[in-house]
Amino acid sequence: MELKNYRLLIIVGTAWLFDAMDVAMLSFIMPLLKTEWQLSPLQLGVVSSATSVGMIFGALICGYLADRFGRKHVLIYTLLLFSFGNLLLTVAPNVTAFILIRFITGIGLGGELPVAATVIADHYRGTQQSRMLVLADSFWAIGWLLASVLAFWVMPLIGWRPTVLITAITVLYALMMRRHLPADQPRQPQARPSYKAVWQPAYRKQTLVLSLLWFIVMLTYYGMFLWLPSILVLRGFTIIHSFNYTLLITLAQLPGYYLAAYLMGKLQRKTVLLIYLFGTVVSVLAFSLANSNFTILASGAWLSFFDLGAWGTLIALTPGQFPQAIRATGMGTAQSIGRIGATIGPYMVGFLLQLKFSLTAILGVFIGFLLVGIVLLALGVKDTALAPKGAVTHDPSH
Repeated sequence: MELKNYRLLIIVGTAWLFDAMDVAMLSFIMPLLKTEWQLSPLQLGVVSSATSVGMIFGALICGYLADRFGRKHVLIYTLLLFSFGNLLLTVAPNVTAFILIRFITGIGLGGELPVAATVIADHYRGTQQSRMLVLADSFWAIGWLLASVLAFWVMPLIGWRPTVLITAITVLYALMMRRHLPADQPRQPQARPSYKAVWQPAYRKQTLVLSLLWFIVMLTYYGMFLWLPSILVLRGFTIIHSFNYTLLITLAQLPGYYLAAYLMGKLQRKTVLLIYLFGTVVSVLAFSLANSNFTILASGAWLSFFDLGAWGTLIALTPGQFPQAIRATGMGTAQSIGRIGATIGPYMVGFLLQLKFSLTAILGVFIGFLLVGIVLLALGVKDTALAPKGAVTHDPSH
């Protein structure tokens, strides 16, 4: 890969890095907020969902704006909004202000990812496009690792507010990097982009199927990864809250991403995603049967490997289903609906626990959702053919 390709990957990959840092940091500071502001379980639920609600609007709005006014400017403004939100968070006086700020931050974060994916999809095609999208999504694991280091080693010394300030300063550095983003590619002549465009007969099926796939992938990911640690701790497996567990589960994501990137060009993206979704189902089943620290660590690592690999592959698959003129709108629409799943997932687990569902039964519900996703993917998505060998995969003008 040429040096300029690495530069674009690093600059755009920060979108996933900061998204992961934000999600991880929120999960780490929630217990501190509960103690500091004497929060009820309901208030904690609202705090945890405020960002996801903001991301629903952010993905929808910013995807359209990127098609209307260009990717580069929107990508810079979403990062500014996210950075501003984190700065405000350090002085939030109460939980109400915290929730409002988290909603605003969520708009910036939600707008980041579909636009970032569209930037890469615009500048590459064929196998290289798919691989770059998966590699960009692998920055999620790096962001989670950075947040884990801050949470376990820095936050106990200085508190959560200065720790959040550190992340805001890091974002400002990334903002300087984004000034060097390549100019937007000339857009194909087409009618002014609108939300209606992705629901026209020519694109309605892929918009609906991809939106449902994103809904299922996000619902299962956030439902499992945000709730399972608490459930397992109640069962006596305190290793879940250790740095070693967090490190292992996060590091397991990286080979999952890298294998998916390698398989691009060897297999169709649809086939790779089917493999990863099946792997996620088997891993969830193994996790539901785990009864020791070793089996929890092993099955948790495999779950992390396959679930995040599926996420990266879906990111590689989605942009190519839409023409360039409405690509960001299509990506934003699908991920916006997916964010509804991210909001529902954690609440669904809490609701099932209230109904006295066992851990095995709850994981069985997730398996059901994943199987529906597999059927949708197999029957509803038509993948494009592999790029011919030797084809030019990067636009030489950039």
